[in-house]
Amino acid sequence: MREDFDRRPFALRHRLCAHPLFALPRLLALARRLPPECIETNAGDLPVDQDPRATPRNGLSAEETLRRIAQCGSWMVLKNVQRDPDYAALLQGCLAELRAPDARLAQGFVFVSSPGAVTPFHMDPEHNFLLQVAGRKTIHVFDPADREVLAEEDLERFHAGAHRNLPWREAWQPRARAFALGPGDGVHVPVTAPHWVRNGDAVSVSFSVTFRSRASERRAQVYAMNARLRRRGRVPAPVGASALRDALKGFSLRLIRRAERLLARPATR
Repeated sequence: MREDFDRRPFALRHRLCAHPLFALPRLLALARRLPPECIETNAGDLPVDQDPRATPRNGLSAEETLRRIAQCGSWMVLKNVQRDPDYAALLQGCLAELRAPDARLAQGFVFVSSPGAVTPFHMDPEHNFLLQVAGRKTIHVFDPADREVLAEEDLERFHAGAHRNLPWREAWQPRARAFALGPGDGVHVPVTAPHWVRNGDAVSVSFSVTFRSRASERRAQVYAMNARLRRRGRVPAPVGASALRDALKGFSLRLIRRAERLLARPATR
């Protein structure tokens, strides 16, 4: 943690494989309680470079997907599981063991996938500890500082609201670090580190422990401000080139957003 956290991916071990919250009856009960916006399902037979606008759905409800996950060729995620008190306690317990510095906005995600399912090439805005509970998968993680794979413009668009999926080139694959995860294995994926995943030949269940930090939020603000500058024809300096410039950009964005919120309020008499 001290040497590699939020710099590069690293492997870890956990003791969640027999935890009752990941048994099918508990996951079915969780899926019934979560609001629809917290459940995402789609077909699992996807290319690494899947266009998010054309991602095929599996035509099943969340409950049907879970019950038929071994045969239905699907991928699903239960988001923000900390809405449920039992999963909230589990998430907080994991964070306590990680001793993560400056953890804020903690969220838990449960991924359940069919044999052979693929999660396309993408990035996420959080610090992520992916813990494999059942089945096997291989996650291919790229250096978040590799600007050939992940351009400044990609980061700007993402922090301005673009989809998490990224452009993909097969020639980049040798740059990845592959982690073969089985039950009890885990991996730390740094903020915005591009990655993609392929499941093994059995149903996969994994738990993502995610959170933000002051540093990640500040970087996100600077990238969002750079996106605004680029839309206006400017070529902004990359994040990290100047601490003072980054601080000014973050401050400016906060002022702009505050003004936009005030202008969006309905007028009162």
